Amino acid sequence: MRFPALLAAAAALLAASGARAEDVGCVNTAFKLIGPDHKVCVEAFTDPDIPGVACYLSQARTGGVSGWLGLAEDPSRFALACRQVGPITLPDRIDRQKEVFDSATSILFKETQVVRMYDRPRNTLVYLSYSTKLVDGSPMNSVAAVPVMPWAQEAAPGK
Repeated sequence: MRFPALLAAAAALLAASGARAEDVGCVNTAFKLIGPDHKVCVEAFTDPDIPGVACYLSQARTGGVSGWLGLAEDPSRFALACRQVGPITLPDRIDRQKEVFDSATSILFKETQVVRMYDRPRNTLVYLSYSTKLVDGSPMNSVAAVPVMPWAQEAAPGK
């Protein structure tokens, strides 16, 4: 198989593999003489099963030559914020826990994953991000909660 055909096949596979994040922006955190600078980037993604919820994930990205070549392992440092951005419509049957997003942070085995949990007694969607890097003790993680409430435009009088 020729290289362009291999790239096209890889791009098609990535496009078919679930929720994708949109880049919101990055800030440089350390200058690198050769290759890109170290940075912290923010990505946004919507919950693929719950309309009306968007999450923002910030992650450190390694620069330098190894980052430029795609060989660097990004640090397991990140933050997560999720918000209601429209009317929330829960499906008739909602999984108690489901992976809604993942992002590779090294060439082998390490990912940042986001799992949605439904806290039925409080009618709240809880999003947990964590690193799959094998570490002693607890992995790095971050949590955000979105209460399921009427959307402001829906609750306004006369609408």
